[in-house]
Amino acid sequence: QPVSEADEIDRVVPLIRALHRELPVAISIDTGKAGVMHAAVAAGAGMINDVWALRGPGSLEAACSCEVPVCLMHMQGEPRSMQQSPRYADVVEEVYAFLCQRLQAAEAAGIPRSRLLVDPGFGFGKDLAHNRTLLRGLERFAGLGAGLLVGVSRKRMIGQLLGDAPVDQRLYGSLAAALFAAEKGAGILRVHDVKPTADALRVWQ
Repeated sequence: QPVSEADEIDRVVPLIRALHRELPVAISIDTGKAGVMHAAVAAGAGMINDVWALRGPGSLEAACSCEVPVCLMHMQGEPRSMQQSPRYADVVEEVYAFLCQRLQAAEAAGIPRSRLLVDPGFGFGKDLAHNRTLLRGLERFAGLGAGLLVGVSRKRMIGQLLGDAPVDQRLYGSLAAALFAAEKGAGILRVHDVKPTADALRVWQ
């Protein structure tokens, strides 16, 4: 069952408040709901991440008024059905065109591009072939004038590339993908294994 806006606020706001008091790091709220955006940022969240790319009711206006960085992600279909049969004629160009359009919509709503990031959405309505093509084509998104965020850590695509490795055996594959994404221009990496990834990036740099 979809979570209501009120239930989502009740669930995440106390956690954001606690983390904001204890940790000197930016906190990202993952939501497409306008009310949750407002409540989370008021509680201490410093970034909005929206898998719907601000297509929900009032989300463009909410993200603008919150005045924090916003990540716009690409997803084909909806979370419940996105992996049933994803299809693209050209996955890189179609994802690029979608993100261009959403960046323009965000700017038209008053959000400066300096506060915007894009996420190609690995695994969100994409099969392994799509994900591999998208990873190889990451440089295409560098010209959008927005930060590039990539999240491939421990994802199914890593397991598939390693012969159906289970989640707890995807660390080294995730590190390789993270370094590859950084080489291709990713400025932010969403990862589970923070220290191993940070160490790998430090040596790579």
